[in-house]
Amino acid sequence: MTPQAPAGDTAPAILSVNNIEVIYDHVALVLRGVSLTVPEGGIVALLGANGAGKTTTLRAVSNLLRSERGDVTKGSVVFAGERVDRLTANDLVRRGCIQVLEGRRCFGHLSVEENLLTGAYTRRDGAAAVRQNLEDIYETFPRLRERRKAQAGYLSGGEQQMCAIGRALMSKPRMILLDEPSMGLAPQVVEEIFEIVHALNQHRGVSFLLAEQNTNMALKYATYGYILESGRIVMDGPTADMRNNEDVREFYLGTASGEGRNFRNVKTYKRRKRWLN
Repeated sequence: MTPQAPAGDTAPAILSVNNIEVIYDHVALVLRGVSLTVPEGGIVALLGANGAGKTTTLRAVSNLLRSERGDVTKGSVVFAGERVDRLTANDLVRRGCIQVLEGRRCFGHLSVEENLLTGAYTRRDGAAAVRQNLEDIYETFPRLRERRKAQAGYLSGGEQQMCAIGRALMSKPRMILLDEPSMGLAPQVVEEIFEIVHALNQHRGVSFLLAEQNTNMALKYATYGYILESGRIVMDGPTADMRNNEDVREFYLGTASGEGRNFRNVKTYKRRKRWLN
C-alpha cells in the first residue's frame, strides 16, 4: 500500500514510508505493513503507547536499525524522491534527514559547543558557513550560548534536549526525526521545546516526523497524525479530527465525554478496536 498525502495538504511529500516490515534478530516481527507520509515543511506526529513501534519506525527511516540487529525486510523508504532504505545513516544525513534519538544522547564529557560542532561532521561547505550556522543556533537557543563552555553532562534535561536538536540542525537538515522529545521533562519545559520545534518548522522550513507519547502536546503542534498499535497503523488523519475523535480522547487524551473510563470498558475497547470499524 502506497501512503497518500495527508488530506488537505498540497505540499509534495518529503518522506514516504511504503508498507514496511521490520524484523529484529531474524525472528521478532515488530512493524507490519507501516505506511506514512510527511509533506514538505510539515509536522507529522507518530503516536502510540510505549512498545507500539514508534522508535523502530524512526530507526527504519534513519537507517539505524542495523545497530540494533534489525532489518527492513519488506517495503521501501523514499526521502526527497530517492529510495534511501538501502543507504547508510551517514549517507542519509548528507541528504538532509537526521534523527534526534530518544533520551537526547549528548556527549556528556564534551562541552555544549563541541556537541553542536559534531553535528557538522558531514558538511563540506567550509568553516565560515559552520560558524555562521552555530551563531544561528545560539540565536534560536540563547540558553545554549550561556552554557556553551559547560559540559553537556551537567545540563538540565531541557538544555540537553535543546543541545540535541541544535546538534541536528548543524547538519543543515531538511527533515528531523524527533523521538520522544518530552521524555523526562517538566511540563513547562516540554511546552518550550515544542514551541521551538514549531518555530523551526515555520521560519526555517524544517519538516518533522515526531514520535511522542504526550498525545495532547503532539496533536497541538502537528497538523497530521498516525497512531501505531502493536506495530500497525490503526488510525490516521488531520490532528484537528483526531482531537475530536471519541476513542482518541478517551484512550490517549483522557478527556472522553459520557461515563467515566473503567477497567471493564478498557477491556471492551481492546476487544472491539472501535476505530478499525
